[in-house]
Amino acid sequence: MQTYNIAIVGATGAVGAKILDKLIERKFPFRSVKLLASSRSAGTVIQAGGRLFTIEEAKPESFTGVDYAFFSAGGSISEELAPEAVRRGAVVIDNTSAFRMDAEVPLVVPEVNPEALNGHKGLIANPNCSTIQMVVALKPIKEVFGIKKIIVSTYQAVSGAGADAILELKSQSGQFDSRSTNQASQLPSASAERHYPIAFNAIPQIDVFDDMGYTKEEWKMMNETKKIFNDKSIAVSATCVRLPVVTGHSESVYVEIDKDGISAEQFSRAISSSPGIVIQDDPATQTYPMPLFAENRDEVFVGRIRKDPDHPRGFHLWIVADNLLKGAALNSVQIAEELIKNHEEH
Repeated sequence: MQTYNIAIVGATGAVGAKILDKLIERKFPFRSVKLLASSRSAGTVIQAGGRLFTIEEAKPESFTGVDYAFFSAGGSISEELAPEAVRRGAVVIDNTSAFRMDAEVPLVVPEVNPEALNGHKGLIANPNCSTIQMVVALKPIKEVFGIKKIIVSTYQAVSGAGADAILELKSQSGQFDSRSTNQASQLPSASAERHYPIAFNAIPQIDVFDDMGYTKEEWKMMNETKKIFNDKSIAVSATCVRLPVVTGHSESVYVEIDKDGISAEQFSRAISSSPGIVIQDDPATQTYPMPLFAENRDEVFVGRIRKDPDHPRGFHLWIVADNLLKGAALNSVQIAEELIKNHEEH
């Protein structure tokens, strides 16, 4: 079996650590793994899969001899170093938003559009975490029934905003009875002019607003969905909300399909045919997806499937997934696995 040299940029972050874990867990055929981060982290030793790895500083020359480079260190780092990695022969799988809407860069969810990998130019984008779980669930609906409109409201975990946001949630939760000490500096984003506590709260802003009143996170979902489905005719609208959940994004999705006379049971059966999906949908036993129980799971969980009472082609569903796994690390590793499979087949 052919083996590969791997690099992980942003190896000290939550997603970078999960990528390493998934490579080991899924027995990815790596010959070596190089963990890269900022100069201040260089020399740090971490343990994964019973092995010790030493962090190195990420530099252009770090990618010499690397076959696959996973980037998860922020858009500016990707913009600086991803082209350097490609120039040195590596295939880059980038977790940031830096290249997602570039027409020359495939935006890929392996269960949804693996064909987009054909003819790549060394750089592949991993979609936004919320987009990934939604398109995995809706791919079979689009194939079987067609989709005219998607309206999605997300309920996103603070891990999507980074480790500091998790720490702030935990700190605020302990201080909640004393509102005066409930300091906030991370959400809705660390760079925002105003900050709000997330403990026992819901913040209807993820990233910054534009002139239309949508946030960047909302535009990511709207634009990325159309690119992944290769269909600009689908009407997509999103509202993204941050909740005091550590890990696991949830989504309430309304879909209008092209076909008449489809029942909720038929709609559900179509979704269940897709790989990576688990249906949890039994109102009689209060069975439905919840982020607490999706944490550290690879699957996308779908429930609350029901027909709209006023629109004959409208359906509602609830989608939950671990945003650090299928929403980031796992999808990245699956992209590399798909590339290797395509290479071996040809």
